[in-house]
Amino acid sequence: MPQDPGTPRSRPLGLIGALILPVLAGACASVAAAGPLPLRIGAIFPLAGTDAPDSTDEYLGVQLAAQMVNTAGGVGGRSISLDLRDVEDQTQLPAAIASLHADGVPAVIGAYSSQLSIPAAAAVAAEGMVYWETGAVADRVTGAGSPLVFRVGVDGAELGSNSGQFVTSQLVPKLGPVSKIRVYFVTADDEYGHSVADATRSALHAGGLSISGESVYNPYTPNWAPVMQALASAKPDILVLSSHIQDGIAFRRAFLAAGLSVKVFMGTTMAQCDQDFGNVLGSGAVGVFASDRPQANFNPDALDPQARALYNRFAALWRQRTGEVPSEEGLAGFSAAWVLFADVLGRGVSDEAPSIAAAARALDLPEGSLANGAGVRFSTAAGQLGQNIRAAAVVWQWQAPRVSVVVWPPVYATGQVKLALHAS
Repeated sequence: MPQDPGTPRSRPLGLIGALILPVLAGACASVAAAGPLPLRIGAIFPLAGTDAPDSTDEYLGVQLAAQMVNTAGGVGGRSISLDLRDVEDQTQLPAAIASLHADGVPAVIGAYSSQLSIPAAAAVAAEGMVYWETGAVADRVTGAGSPLVFRVGVDGAELGSNSGQFVTSQLVPKLGPVSKIRVYFVTADDEYGHSVADATRSALHAGGLSISGESVYNPYTPNWAPVMQALASAKPDILVLSSHIQDGIAFRRAFLAAGLSVKVFMGTTMAQCDQDFGNVLGSGAVGVFASDRPQANFNPDALDPQARALYNRFAALWRQRTGEVPSEEGLAGFSAAWVLFADVLGRGVSDEAPSIAAAARALDLPEGSLANGAGVRFSTAAGQLGQNIRAAAVVWQWQAPRVSVVVWPPVYATGQVKLALHAS
Protein backbone atom coordinates (compact mmCIF):
# COMPACT_ATOMS: atom_id res chain seq x y z
CA MET A 1 0.00 0.00 0.00
CA PRO A 2 1.20 3.60 -0.49
CA GLN A 3 3.36 4.96 2.30
CA ASP A 4 3.60 8.44 3.76
CA PRO A 5 6.24 10.39 1.79
CA GLY A 6 8.22 10.98 4.94
CA THR A 7 8.46 7.26 5.62
CA PRO A 8 11.36 5.35 4.02
CA ARG A 9 10.46 2.23 2.05
CA SER A 10 10.61 -0.72 4.44
CA ARG A 11 12.79 -3.82 4.20
CA PRO A 12 12.75 -6.89 6.45
CA LEU A 13 15.12 -6.37 9.36
CA GLY A 14 16.73 -9.70 8.59
CA LEU A 15 17.92 -8.47 5.22
CA ILE A 16 19.26 -5.16 6.50
CA GLY A 17 20.99 -6.93 9.35
CA ALA A 18 22.56 -9.37 6.94
CA LEU A 19 24.04 -6.54 4.93
CA ILE A 20 26.41 -5.53 7.70
CA LEU A 21 27.91 -9.00 7.94
CA PRO A 22 30.96 -10.06 5.87
CA VAL A 23 30.22 -11.01 2.28
CA LEU A 24 31.25 -14.61 2.73
CA ALA A 25 32.14 -16.76 5.67
CA GLY A 26 34.37 -18.52 3.16
CA ALA A 27 36.95 -15.79 3.54
CA CYS A 28 37.44 -16.79 7.18
CA ALA A 29 37.58 -20.45 6.24
CA SER A 30 40.27 -19.61 3.72
CA VAL A 31 42.43 -18.03 6.41
CA ALA A 32 41.85 -20.96 8.77
CA ALA A 33 43.02 -23.32 6.09
CA ALA A 34 46.18 -21.24 5.54
CA GLY A 35 45.10 -20.56 1.97
CA PRO A 36 45.37 -17.22 0.19
CA LEU A 37 44.35 -14.26 2.28
CA PRO A 38 41.13 -12.59 1.15
CA LEU A 39 41.34 -9.41 -0.89
CA ARG A 40 39.81 -6.76 1.34
CA ILE A 41 37.92 -3.91 -0.32
CA GLY A 42 36.61 -1.04 1.76
CA ALA A 43 32.93 -0.10 1.60
CA ILE A 44 31.20 3.06 2.84
CA PHE A 45 27.40 3.18 2.85
CA PRO A 46 24.68 4.87 4.96
CA LEU A 47 22.76 1.75 5.97
CA ALA A 48 20.90 2.79 9.10
CA GLY A 49 19.65 6.33 8.49
CA THR A 50 17.08 8.03 6.30
CA ASP A 51 18.80 6.88 3.09
CA ALA A 52 17.97 3.26 3.89
CA PRO A 53 16.60 1.08 2.34
CA ASP A 54 17.74 2.39 -1.08
CA SER A 55 21.34 2.50 0.15
CA THR A 56 21.03 -1.07 1.48
CA ASP A 57 19.81 -2.14 -1.96
CA GLU A 58 22.88 -0.57 -3.53
CA TYR A 59 25.15 -2.31 -1.02
CA LEU A 60 23.37 -5.61 -1.55
CA GLY A 61 24.15 -5.27 -5.27
CA VAL A 62 27.82 -4.86 -4.32
CA GLN A 63 27.65 -7.89 -2.06
CA LEU A 64 26.13 -10.08 -4.76
CA ALA A 65 28.82 -9.03 -7.24
CA ALA A 66 31.45 -10.12 -4.73
CA GLN A 67 29.59 -13.36 -4.07
CA MET A 68 29.42 -14.19 -7.78
CA VAL A 69 33.10 -13.48 -8.31
CA ASN A 70 34.02 -15.53 -5.25
CA THR A 71 31.87 -18.45 -6.39
CA ALA A 72 33.77 -18.42 -9.69
CA GLY A 73 37.12 -18.68 -7.89
CA GLY A 74 37.70 -15.16 -6.65
CA VAL A 75 40.46 -12.86 -7.84
CA GLY A 76 43.54 -14.92 -8.53
CA GLY A 77 42.23 -17.49 -6.07
CA ARG A 78 41.58 -14.87 -3.39
CA SER A 79 38.07 -14.24 -2.11
CA ILE A 80 36.83 -10.65 -2.04
CA SER A 81 35.95 -9.54 1.48
CA LEU A 82 34.09 -6.26 2.01
CA ASP A 83 35.39 -4.15 4.91
CA LEU A 84 32.22 -2.16 5.65
CA ARG A 85 31.81 1.19 7.40
CA ASP A 86 28.22 2.34 8.04
CA VAL A 87 28.49 6.14 7.69
CA GLU A 88 25.40 8.31 8.07
CA ASP A 89 26.86 11.81 7.71
CA GLN A 90 30.02 13.65 6.72
CA THR A 91 31.28 13.99 10.29
CA GLN A 92 31.79 10.22 10.45
CA LEU A 93 33.86 10.05 7.27
CA PRO A 94 37.35 10.95 8.63
CA ALA A 95 37.34 8.14 11.20
CA ALA A 96 35.88 5.63 8.74
CA ILE A 97 38.41 6.42 6.03
CA ALA A 98 41.33 6.46 8.48
CA SER A 99 40.36 3.02 9.75
CA LEU A 100 40.06 1.62 6.22
CA HIS A 101 43.48 3.03 5.39
CA ALA A 102 44.86 1.43 8.55
CA ASP A 103 43.32 -1.86 7.45
CA GLY A 104 45.37 -1.65 4.25
CA VAL A 105 42.52 -1.75 1.74
CA PRO A 106 43.61 -0.61 -1.75
CA ALA A 107 40.15 0.57 -2.82
CA VAL A 108 36.93 1.82 -1.26
CA ILE A 109 33.52 1.36 -2.88
CA GLY A 110 30.46 3.48 -2.04
CA ALA A 111 28.75 5.70 -1.03
CA TYR A 112 25.23 6.10 -2.52
CA SER A 113 24.62 9.73 -1.50
CA SER A 114 26.24 12.70 -3.27
CA GLN A 115 26.55 14.51 0.06
CA LEU A 116 28.70 11.66 1.34
CA SER A 117 30.37 10.73 -1.92
CA ILE A 118 31.86 14.13 -2.75
CA PRO A 119 33.93 14.40 0.47
CA ALA A 120 34.50 10.63 0.62
CA ALA A 121 36.01 10.53 -2.87
CA ALA A 122 38.40 13.36 -2.06
CA ALA A 123 39.44 11.94 1.32
CA VAL A 124 39.89 8.36 0.09
CA ALA A 125 42.04 9.50 -2.82
CA ALA A 126 44.08 11.75 -0.53
CA GLU A 127 44.96 8.64 1.50
CA GLY A 128 46.24 6.94 -1.66
CA MET A 129 43.32 4.53 -2.10
CA VAL A 130 41.07 4.11 -5.14
CA TYR A 131 37.55 5.47 -4.66
CA TRP A 132 34.88 3.60 -6.70
CA GLU A 133 31.43 5.23 -6.82
CA THR A 134 28.35 3.02 -7.02
CA GLY A 135 25.46 5.45 -7.25
CA ALA A 136 25.89 9.14 -6.39
CA VAL A 137 25.28 11.46 -9.33
CA ALA A 138 26.70 14.92 -8.49
CA ASP A 139 29.31 16.02 -11.04
CA ARG A 140 31.85 16.92 -8.34
CA VAL A 141 32.36 13.26 -7.40
CA THR A 142 34.52 12.83 -10.51
CA GLY A 143 35.03 16.55 -11.17
CA ALA A 144 38.08 17.15 -8.97
CA GLY A 145 40.55 15.60 -11.41
CA SER A 146 41.83 12.83 -9.13
CA PRO A 147 43.38 9.86 -10.97
CA LEU A 148 42.18 7.56 -8.17
CA VAL A 149 38.43 8.33 -8.40
CA PHE A 150 36.08 6.40 -10.71
CA ARG A 151 32.34 6.25 -11.31
CA VAL A 152 30.69 3.56 -13.48
CA GLY A 153 27.17 5.05 -13.42
CA VAL A 154 25.85 8.30 -14.84
CA ASP A 155 26.74 11.71 -13.49
CA GLY A 156 24.46 14.73 -13.26
CA ALA A 157 25.66 16.03 -16.59
CA GLU A 158 24.63 12.81 -18.35
CA LEU A 159 21.23 12.63 -16.64
CA GLY A 160 20.56 16.25 -17.55
CA SER A 161 21.81 15.86 -21.10
CA ASN A 162 19.66 12.75 -21.45
CA SER A 163 16.62 14.71 -20.27
CA GLY A 164 17.28 17.62 -22.61
CA GLN A 165 17.94 15.47 -25.65
CA PHE A 166 14.78 13.49 -25.01
CA VAL A 167 12.67 16.64 -24.73
CA THR A 168 14.11 18.28 -27.84
CA SER A 169 14.14 15.19 -30.06
CA GLN A 170 10.99 13.37 -28.93
CA LEU A 171 8.60 15.89 -27.38
CA VAL A 172 9.23 19.31 -28.92
CA PRO A 173 8.17 18.13 -32.43
CA LYS A 174 4.81 17.21 -30.89
CA LEU A 175 4.34 20.56 -29.12
CA GLY A 176 4.51 23.09 -31.94
CA PRO A 177 6.95 25.86 -32.95
CA VAL A 178 10.06 26.02 -30.73
CA SER A 179 9.77 29.80 -30.46
CA LYS A 180 6.40 29.51 -28.71
CA ILE A 181 7.30 26.79 -26.18
CA ARG A 182 7.70 28.04 -22.60
CA VAL A 183 10.05 26.13 -20.28
CA TYR A 184 10.30 26.58 -16.50
CA PHE A 185 12.77 24.96 -14.07
CA VAL A 186 12.21 23.96 -10.44
CA THR A 187 15.53 22.99 -8.86
CA ALA A 188 16.67 21.63 -5.50
CA ASP A 189 19.36 23.92 -4.15
CA ASP A 190 22.23 21.47 -3.72
CA GLU A 191 25.05 19.89 -5.74
CA TYR A 192 22.84 17.07 -6.97
CA GLY A 193 19.97 19.25 -8.16
CA HIS A 194 22.13 21.89 -9.82
CA SER A 195 24.38 19.34 -11.57
CA VAL A 196 21.43 17.83 -13.39
CA ALA A 197 19.49 21.06 -13.95
CA ASP A 198 22.51 22.82 -15.46
CA ALA A 199 23.11 20.01 -17.95
CA THR A 200 19.43 19.87 -18.87
CA ARG A 201 19.41 23.63 -19.47
CA SER A 202 22.45 23.37 -21.76
CA ALA A 203 20.83 20.58 -23.79
CA LEU A 204 17.57 22.50 -24.16
CA HIS A 205 19.41 25.63 -25.25
CA ALA A 206 21.30 23.55 -27.82
CA GLY A 207 17.92 22.37 -29.12
CA GLY A 208 16.75 25.95 -29.63
CA LEU A 209 14.56 26.30 -26.51
CA SER A 210 14.57 29.32 -24.22
CA ILE A 211 14.09 29.09 -20.45
CA SER A 212 11.42 31.44 -19.17
CA GLY A 213 12.25 31.13 -15.49
CA GLU A 214 13.46 29.04 -12.55
CA SER A 215 12.52 28.52 -8.91
CA VAL A 216 15.23 27.21 -6.58
CA TYR A 217 14.13 25.66 -3.27
CA ASN A 218 15.61 24.13 -0.13
CA PRO A 219 15.06 20.36 -0.54
CA TYR A 220 15.03 19.78 3.23
CA THR A 221 12.59 22.53 4.23
CA PRO A 222 10.78 23.44 1.00
CA ASN A 223 8.32 26.32 0.82
CA TRP A 224 6.10 25.56 -2.14
CA ALA A 225 3.79 28.58 -2.04
CA PRO A 226 6.10 30.99 -3.92
CA VAL A 227 7.04 28.24 -6.37
CA MET A 228 3.40 27.57 -7.21
CA GLN A 229 2.74 31.28 -7.58
CA ALA A 230 5.65 31.60 -9.99
CA LEU A 231 4.44 28.62 -12.04
CA ALA A 232 0.90 29.95 -12.17
CA SER A 233 2.26 33.24 -13.51
CA ALA A 234 4.72 31.69 -15.99
CA LYS A 235 2.22 29.19 -17.47
CA PRO A 236 4.95 26.92 -18.89
CA ASP A 237 4.41 24.22 -21.48
CA ILE A 238 7.35 22.22 -20.11
CA LEU A 239 8.20 21.93 -16.42
CA VAL A 240 11.67 20.61 -15.57
CA LEU A 241 12.00 19.31 -11.99
CA SER A 242 15.37 18.44 -10.43
CA SER A 243 14.65 17.02 -6.98
CA HIS A 244 15.27 14.24 -4.49
CA ILE A 245 12.64 11.56 -3.89
CA GLN A 246 10.71 12.91 -0.91
CA ASP A 247 10.74 16.59 -1.94
CA GLY A 248 9.85 15.48 -5.48
CA ILE A 249 6.77 13.70 -4.14
CA ALA A 250 5.88 16.73 -2.03
CA PHE A 251 6.30 19.05 -5.01
CA ARG A 252 4.07 16.94 -7.25
CA ARG A 253 1.38 16.90 -4.56
CA ALA A 254 1.57 20.68 -4.14
CA PHE A 255 1.52 21.13 -7.91
CA LEU A 256 -1.67 19.09 -8.30
CA ALA A 257 -3.29 20.66 -5.23
CA ALA A 258 -2.70 24.09 -6.77
CA GLY A 259 -4.67 23.01 -9.83
CA LEU A 260 -1.69 23.47 -12.15
CA SER A 261 -0.97 21.52 -15.30
CA VAL A 262 1.66 21.44 -18.03
CA LYS A 263 2.01 19.66 -21.34
CA VAL A 264 5.28 18.02 -20.21
CA PHE A 265 6.35 17.29 -16.62
CA MET A 266 10.01 16.26 -16.95
CA GLY A 267 11.84 14.85 -13.93
CA THR A 268 15.60 14.87 -14.43
CA THR A 269 17.15 13.40 -11.29
CA MET A 270 16.03 9.74 -11.09
CA ALA A 271 13.75 10.63 -8.15
CA GLN A 272 10.57 10.79 -10.23
CA CYS A 273 10.84 7.23 -11.51
CA ASP A 274 11.70 5.73 -8.13
CA GLN A 275 9.02 3.23 -7.17
CA ASP A 276 8.24 5.28 -4.07
CA PHE A 277 7.19 8.17 -6.32
CA GLY A 278 4.62 6.01 -8.09
CA ASN A 279 3.52 4.08 -5.01
CA VAL A 280 2.86 7.18 -2.92
CA LEU A 281 1.27 9.31 -5.63
CA GLY A 282 -0.66 6.56 -7.44
CA SER A 283 -2.71 8.23 -10.18
CA GLY A 284 -1.03 11.53 -9.28
CA ALA A 285 2.17 10.34 -10.95
CA VAL A 286 0.55 9.52 -14.29
CA GLY A 287 2.05 11.41 -17.21
CA VAL A 288 5.35 12.28 -15.48
CA PHE A 289 8.58 11.62 -17.40
CA ALA A 290 11.84 10.87 -15.60
CA SER A 291 15.48 10.53 -16.60
CA ASP A 292 17.13 7.64 -14.81
CA ARG A 293 19.49 4.72 -14.77
CA PRO A 294 18.04 1.42 -16.04
CA GLN A 295 15.98 -0.66 -13.61
CA ALA A 296 15.03 -4.30 -13.92
CA ASN A 297 12.33 -4.02 -16.56
CA PHE A 298 14.11 -2.43 -19.53
CA ASN A 299 14.28 -4.08 -22.94
CA PRO A 300 16.70 -7.04 -22.65
CA ASP A 301 17.78 -6.44 -26.26
CA ALA A 302 19.97 -3.66 -24.86
CA LEU A 303 22.31 -6.37 -23.48
CA ASP A 304 24.73 -8.54 -25.39
CA PRO A 305 24.33 -12.30 -24.73
CA GLN A 306 27.06 -12.41 -22.07
CA ALA A 307 25.62 -9.41 -20.24
CA ARG A 308 22.12 -10.87 -20.40
CA ALA A 309 23.38 -14.10 -18.82
CA LEU A 310 25.16 -12.04 -16.16
CA TYR A 311 21.99 -10.08 -15.42
CA ASN A 312 19.95 -13.29 -15.15
CA ARG A 313 22.37 -14.76 -12.62
CA PHE A 314 22.34 -11.56 -10.59
CA ALA A 315 18.53 -11.29 -10.74
CA ALA A 316 18.15 -14.88 -9.54
CA LEU A 317 20.37 -14.23 -6.51
CA TRP A 318 18.56 -10.97 -5.82
CA ARG A 319 15.21 -12.72 -5.84
CA GLN A 320 16.56 -15.37 -3.45
CA ARG A 321 17.57 -12.63 -1.01
CA THR A 322 14.60 -10.27 -1.36
CA GLY A 323 11.78 -12.08 -3.15
CA GLU A 324 11.66 -9.23 -5.68
CA VAL A 325 13.15 -8.13 -9.00
CA PRO A 326 16.33 -6.02 -8.70
CA SER A 327 15.79 -2.39 -7.81
CA GLU A 328 17.44 0.48 -9.64
CA GLU A 329 19.87 0.98 -6.76
CA GLY A 330 20.63 -2.73 -6.58
CA LEU A 331 21.39 -2.94 -10.29
CA ALA A 332 23.56 0.19 -10.08
CA GLY A 333 25.53 -1.19 -7.14
CA PHE A 334 25.97 -4.56 -8.80
CA SER A 335 27.08 -3.12 -12.15
CA ALA A 336 29.61 -0.78 -10.58
CA ALA A 337 31.03 -3.48 -8.30
CA TRP A 338 31.18 -6.06 -11.08
CA VAL A 339 33.40 -3.76 -13.15
CA LEU A 340 35.78 -3.34 -10.21
CA PHE A 341 35.82 -6.98 -9.08
CA ALA A 342 35.62 -8.86 -12.39
CA ASP A 343 36.83 -6.48 -15.09
CA VAL A 344 39.57 -4.64 -13.19
CA LEU A 345 40.80 -6.83 -10.32
CA GLY A 346 39.96 -9.96 -12.32
CA ARG A 347 42.58 -9.07 -14.91
CA GLY A 348 45.37 -10.07 -12.58
CA VAL A 349 46.49 -6.60 -11.50
CA SER A 350 48.30 -6.18 -8.21
CA ASP A 351 46.23 -5.11 -5.23
CA GLU A 352 47.88 -1.69 -5.07
CA ALA A 353 45.90 1.47 -5.81
CA PRO A 354 48.03 2.75 -8.74
CA SER A 355 47.79 -0.61 -10.52
CA ILE A 356 44.03 -0.80 -9.96
CA ALA A 357 43.59 2.73 -11.32
CA ALA A 358 45.74 2.01 -14.37
CA ALA A 359 43.75 -1.15 -15.16
CA ALA A 360 40.50 0.80 -14.83
CA ARG A 361 41.68 3.47 -17.24
CA ALA A 362 42.59 0.76 -19.77
CA LEU A 363 39.05 -0.68 -19.87
CA ASP A 364 37.25 -0.36 -23.20
CA LEU A 365 33.91 -2.22 -23.04
CA PRO A 366 31.21 -1.47 -25.62
CA GLU A 367 27.68 -0.45 -24.69
CA GLY A 368 25.59 -3.49 -23.78
CA SER A 369 28.47 -5.18 -21.91
CA LEU A 370 27.23 -4.62 -18.37
CA ALA A 371 24.13 -6.00 -16.69
CA ASN A 372 22.47 -2.56 -16.86
CA GLY A 373 23.23 -2.10 -20.56
CA ALA A 374 26.18 0.23 -20.14
CA GLY A 375 29.68 -0.02 -21.53
CA VAL A 376 32.85 1.21 -19.84
CA ARG A 377 35.33 3.83 -20.93
CA PHE A 378 36.61 6.20 -18.26
CA SER A 379 37.14 9.81 -19.26
CA THR A 380 40.65 11.27 -19.29
CA ALA A 381 39.41 14.88 -19.44
CA ALA A 382 40.51 16.90 -16.41
CA GLY A 383 37.02 18.06 -15.47
CA GLN A 384 35.53 14.59 -15.79
CA LEU A 385 38.48 12.35 -14.95
CA GLY A 386 37.33 8.85 -14.02
CA GLN A 387 33.73 9.31 -15.17
CA ASN A 388 32.38 6.49 -17.32
CA ILE A 389 31.43 8.09 -20.63
CA ARG A 390 29.49 4.96 -21.66
CA ALA A 391 27.18 4.94 -18.64
CA ALA A 392 23.55 4.01 -19.25
CA ALA A 393 20.66 6.48 -18.97
CA VAL A 394 17.02 6.09 -19.97
CA VAL A 395 13.72 8.00 -19.77
CA TRP A 396 10.65 6.52 -18.10
CA GLN A 397 7.02 7.60 -18.11
CA TRP A 398 4.29 6.80 -15.59
CA GLN A 399 1.44 5.69 -17.87
CA ALA A 400 -1.03 4.29 -15.31
CA PRO A 401 -1.20 4.25 -11.51
CA ARG A 402 2.00 2.55 -10.30
CA VAL A 403 2.88 1.48 -13.86
CA SER A 404 5.90 2.96 -15.66
CA VAL A 405 7.59 2.05 -18.94
CA VAL A 406 10.88 2.96 -20.58
CA VAL A 407 10.18 5.23 -23.55
CA TRP A 408 13.69 6.30 -24.64
CA PRO A 409 16.22 5.56 -26.07
CA PRO A 410 14.73 2.98 -28.44
CA VAL A 411 17.14 0.17 -27.58
CA TYR A 412 15.87 0.21 -23.96
CA ALA A 413 12.23 1.07 -24.69
CA THR A 414 9.34 -1.06 -23.46
CA GLY A 415 6.62 1.45 -24.44
CA GLN A 416 5.79 4.57 -26.44
CA VAL A 417 5.55 8.22 -25.38
CA LYS A 418 2.00 9.28 -24.48
CA LEU A 419 1.58 13.04 -24.16
CA ALA A 420 -2.18 13.02 -23.53
CA LEU A 421 -1.85 11.38 -20.09
CA HIS A 422 -2.83 13.42 -17.03
CA ALA A 423 -2.99 12.82 -13.30
CA SER A 424 -6.42 12.17 -11.84
